Amino acid sequence: MGSKNQTLGEFIIENQDSFKYTSGELSRLINSIRLAAKVVNHEVNKAGLVDIVGAVGDKNIQGEEQQKLDIYANDKFIQTLSNRNIVCGIASEEEDSFITINSQDENNQNKYVVLIDPLDGSSNIDVNVSVGTIFSIYRRVTPVGTPVKLEDFLQKGSEQVAAGYVVYGTSTMLVYTTGDGVNGFTLNPAIGTFYLSHPNMVFPEDGTIYSVNEGNYIDFPLGIKKYIKYCQEEEDDRPYTSRYIGSLVSDFHRNMIKGGIYMYPKGSRNPNGKLRLLYECNPMAFLAEQANGTSSDGYTRTLDVTPTELHQRVPFICGSKNMVAKVEEFMLKFGE
Repeated sequence: MGSKNQTLGEFIIENQDSFKYTSGELSRLINSIRLAAKVVNHEVNKAGLVDIVGAVGDKNIQGEEQQKLDIYANDKFIQTLSNRNIVCGIASEEEDSFITINSQDENNQNKYVVLIDPLDGSSNIDVNVSVGTIFSIYRRVTPVGTPVKLEDFLQKGSEQVAAGYVVYGTSTMLVYTTGDGVNGFTLNPAIGTFYLSHPNMVFPEDGTIYSVNEGNYIDFPLGIKKYIKYCQEEEDDRPYTSRYIGSLVSDFHRNMIKGGIYMYPKGSRNPNGKLRLLYECNPMAFLAEQANGTSSDGYTRTLDVTPTELHQRVPFICGSKNMVAKVEEFMLKFGE
């Protein structure tokens, strides 16, 4: 699986055979994401010095106010993936529809589509809180050499061939899986190289951290309210610790290392949930399962949900196995 201080490039080459579609394309794709992440990381780290913080005055397809860095990160990832002629299609949280790459090129034999949240948690940029990039990779289901279609993107999370995230924090890390465990690579900014720093990352089966925006408590389903109260009771080695950053990548990353659960349930203001199935929930659920964790909407495994639209929202509960199982127990008992 690789040794500490191995470079990301070396790791990709060494472990290419563990990927069931051995062609080199996926390796080139991960390398492109690595390159774009380094460019975005550079911009994030100088955000306080240049005019790139704050909102631009526009809203994305989600109806959310776009930040300047949202647009910058979106452009850089799309540009990098497009220019390297590796993918046949891209879908971004910041775009209304998917983007077809080289659809007129009869020799375009690219097999992969990428779905991406270019800058998750970007509203935290102004206050210097960690943000991240989330990516998800599928093999297309329509014939190779033809323009991609919506069905290439609307696949169940269980069909992902790779997924990962980049967290831009006190150090910049790229964490990803190709279905054979989860590994984390830390950027050495002095030379611009990612090194394997967290091999074989796993969620502890249990944890003491619960991450949820308790400001929305009144809107939560009864099962979630009961679980939160359960976490706060002073018995059986409780109370647990509440930790919520408001950046999915950062909350997930901490919980995977220390043991915990992340919850963004549906509520009266978000009747279908708030997080996007394709850009946030599926890739994180794939990573969680590859790291001995699990994920659901409170009843159904996240990776079993059949998408119906590009920007579909779902409730999301993800983290240490025993903690997610306990939430599902409360949801079944108390429901909505």
